[in-house]
Amino acid sequence: MRKRSRYKLLEYFAIAGLITFVVILVFNSTIRPSLPKKTPAPKELYNVISPSTYKFILNQPELCENISPFLVLVIPVTLKDTEARTAIRRTWGQDGLIPRVTILHLFVIGQPAQRDPVLQEHLEKESKEYGDIIQMDFVDSYHNLTIKTMMIMNWIATYCQGAWYAMKIDADIFLNVRYLVDYLHDQSKSSRKDYITGSVISDAVPHRDSFNKWYISEGLYPDSWYPPYVSGAAYVFSTDLARKISWASRFVRPIPLEDVYVGLCLHVLGVKPVYATKFLGFRNLFEVRRLKYERCTFAKRIIVNGFNPQNLLRIWHDFQKSYFTC
Repeated sequence: MRKRSRYKLLEYFAIAGLITFVVILVFNSTIRPSLPKKTPAPKELYNVISPSTYKFILNQPELCENISPFLVLVIPVTLKDTEARTAIRRTWGQDGLIPRVTILHLFVIGQPAQRDPVLQEHLEKESKEYGDIIQMDFVDSYHNLTIKTMMIMNWIATYCQGAWYAMKIDADIFLNVRYLVDYLHDQSKSSRKDYITGSVISDAVPHRDSFNKWYISEGLYPDSWYPPYVSGAAYVFSTDLARKISWASRFVRPIPLEDVYVGLCLHVLGVKPVYATKFLGFRNLFEVRRLKYERCTFAKRIIVNGFNPQNLLRIWHDFQKSYFTC
């Protein structure tokens, strides 16, 4: 009798799970914004994000000439972020971190609204020493992050299309390179095309409060929902998408939210971002929350958010030394 009750309970759970799955499918299909018409954006708006509008101050066009990297890490920073660049070179951006896996890193920089000749001279020396800096003549600001992101896409499409994957990653992120490489190796061959993964946001709505940091006016974006997009803190994509996103930007009006903007370009392409999770979705591998450092917790994540250069350097040695004990 007890066994029959147990089977009955399992049956109820199965039915409830099926109903929940169907409800989610129906809900997602009803709230999803309609596919945009492929109408070219007005020329004056497209010029804001067009690669032809901006010029290189510093470039590394030969970086991928004779190699096909497994992964290219592209880090948007500003001219003054010298400490962050140094910390990344000494931690997750260091060369030869994973044996027999070619990983490159690049820092992408604009220029300050007011010129700083001393910092600019230092940057040029840094570029000669490390060969890992791209600088263009757009103004570096929060509202120009969409421009910077599209310049990243264009650089990959132009100079490093032979790479397998690229990763856009902010400078204040802890990156578990070993876990990321293993994770990408475990993906099917389909991840080499139209693939983008990270912390997927699928239920975001535009903020209409003008005092909100992420404010978007109805005139700039009239829809009530955003299509799914990946958090701009860090995401990985197959390099074929760099060219396709650059193409799709011709049909998407620029907005100052760079991660949402990439999501809008993906929507034009009909590409859905993939959530990177483990254990039935309970562990988010792209951890955009700030977590207190705990070696074995970090060993089971691809990224963790919120590290200044000093903290990154402080924990890196411990993390590397004891990684395989978790």
